[in-house]
Amino acid sequence: MNTQTKHSLMLMLCAFIWGTAFVAQSAGSGMGAYSFLAGRSWLAVLVLIPTMFAFDAVRKKQGQPYGWPKEKSERKTLLAAGLVCGTFLFAASAAQQMGITLNPSTAKAGFLTAMYVVLVPVFGLALGRKGSAQLWLSMVIAVAGLYLLCMKNGFGGIEPSDWLLIGCAVLFSFQILSVDHFSPLVDGVRLSLLQFFVVAVESTAAAFLFETPSLADLTANAWPIVFCGVFSSGVGYTLQILAQKDSNPTVVTILLSLESVFAVIAGAIILHQHMTPREYLGCALMFLAVVLAQIPLPAKAARAEK
Repeated sequence: MNTQTKHSLMLMLCAFIWGTAFVAQSAGSGMGAYSFLAGRSWLAVLVLIPTMFAFDAVRKKQGQPYGWPKEKSERKTLLAAGLVCGTFLFAASAAQQMGITLNPSTAKAGFLTAMYVVLVPVFGLALGRKGSAQLWLSMVIAVAGLYLLCMKNGFGGIEPSDWLLIGCAVLFSFQILSVDHFSPLVDGVRLSLLQFFVVAVESTAAAFLFETPSLADLTANAWPIVFCGVFSSGVGYTLQILAQKDSNPTVVTILLSLESVFAVIAGAIILHQHMTPREYLGCALMFLAVVLAQIPLPAKAARAEK
């Protein structure tokens, strides 16, 4: 299995975890958004600490570098990466949770959140990244699939929650581009740990400033917090950081946007919701976009062999 295939499978697993987490996030919409985010983020930190030591043990056995960076410049880069990626993730996750709290329509939330599939390559143009015609076509097909999958009755009126979710998509785009910048420079697991430590601190501060967190709320929403903290945050975002290293960010966003497909499938399995022909077509278009983004076209492959 080559590196690209391995990274693609890791990103698809990440999308699966995030897609199923929409059900848990909707279940946790009864408590404050910052309080929910703080609970899941501190839990992610607790999960990632032993994960970091486990990765270090494997690297030590393999004779690879392990542990915290020894050079001051490398430590500064890692701390800067954690602060930047963590702050973008905090803002994006808070906007998403508030949007779901105001309007618990997971389908609409999934569609608007996944608009980073468009925004990342557009913002990438400003950073000097030029995607191929194949990737842009994949992006258009993915957006069409997302619309068919999530927006069964059109947009209707634009609601305040929609603006929050659109802002969430912009902020997730910044987070993806930040990870793309920092992931080749630092240890992925440590970046994930620091990222969630930043999210945990910032969301806890926001919870005490703007909400009234209570033990009763945490207890009542324990299972959504555990699922989102352990799997969506601890596992999912670590997979994103590890797999995004040396990957094209446009391909990354197309793969991650499969979370909407998995969200609908999870709803059908867990909540016994029936999928319509329109949703099946949307899923088919999403998978077509993923395949098109991954396979080398004959002309492109021929040029690569020269």
